Amino acid sequence: MTIKVLIIDDSALIRSLLTEIINGQPDMEVVGTAPDPLIAREKIKELNPDVLTLDVEMPRMDGLVFLEKLMRLRPMPVIMVSSLTEKSSYITLHALELGAVDFVTKPHIDIARGMNAYADEIGAKIRTAAKSRISGVNRNPTHTHLSVERKNSADVVLPSLSRSISSTEKIIAIGASTGGTEALRELLTSLPADCPGVVVTQHMPEAFTKTFAKRLDSLCKISVKEAEHGDRILPGHAYIAPGNMHLLVSRSGANYVAQLSDGPPVNRHRPSVDVLFRSAANFAGKNAVGIILTGMGDDGAAGMLEMKEAGAYTIAQDESSCVVFGMPKEAIARGGVSAVTTLQSMGRCLFDHLATQGERAFRV
Repeated sequence: MTIKVLIIDDSALIRSLLTEIINGQPDMEVVGTAPDPLIAREKIKELNPDVLTLDVEMPRMDGLVFLEKLMRLRPMPVIMVSSLTEKSSYITLHALELGAVDFVTKPHIDIARGMNAYADEIGAKIRTAAKSRISGVNRNPTHTHLSVERKNSADVVLPSLSRSISSTEKIIAIGASTGGTEALRELLTSLPADCPGVVVTQHMPEAFTKTFAKRLDSLCKISVKEAEHGDRILPGHAYIAPGNMHLLVSRSGANYVAQLSDGPPVNRHRPSVDVLFRSAANFAGKNAVGIILTGMGDDGAAGMLEMKEAGAYTIAQDESSCVVFGMPKEAIARGGVSAVTTLQSMGRCLFDHLATQGERAFRV
């Protein structure tokens, strides 16, 4: 089945480049283009596309205003097309909050030297968007341990952990891809200020991860920053892998520290979730918790199995709350997952596990 794509961009050159790239894919076709959202609105009605690409900065009607109206009145998969500027990165992250599935950076005029890689990226993201869950997400806050019955829990901000956890050596490793920016926002904002140190690999290019970390830092009780080589991983702090750099957990004496690597991509990604999870398995073992969130592909599945085999507790986001169920599904299939939970109950699932590791169980 051919994926029908509508391109919305005020630049005739960008519209032409994107049309050439997308029409070069064997399973998709550009059915129309529009220079602004007002024209796009009519073309959506006329052409009924499967996926939109939308410039983040548009004339006549702001792209974010258009996206908000679209998601309210006619939800459909949208990929934002963003330039590599700080302003554009903030707008793009806001667009993801409003419901855009993913984003790509604008193609450069001299992109011929890297056209194949760019074409592969945008083609893969359009395919993912066409299959993504845009509406009807299950908000039932429950989690399922694979060996026990499903049980309900309240969707609340979690209380302090300090009196429930005796070890200061716990660490939480999280991996995510498509849909992960919003999943991470929901999960991290639920964590108390004294939670164990958190390390995060989210598939995201350079120039966006620092903005993303700043955005999370402004919303969370914990402190959030883009990871730097040698950072001590402290309780109440989260460290986001920089774009185009692997993030690993290591030890310096009794402390966990962050290491960055520009080694080869793993599973086509740098940063790679597998790289993070394997390092957590090696250096934290049973003191680690691994969490795999929404995303296409299988990055993180092998590393999560290694974490579980090393004694770590591992959690996967369930299908009903994922934008794309690829990464969690593969981790579950390989036997690397201890519990499956909705995104809305993941903080409680994590908290319940951490509380049982302390001197006494936490009681609400």
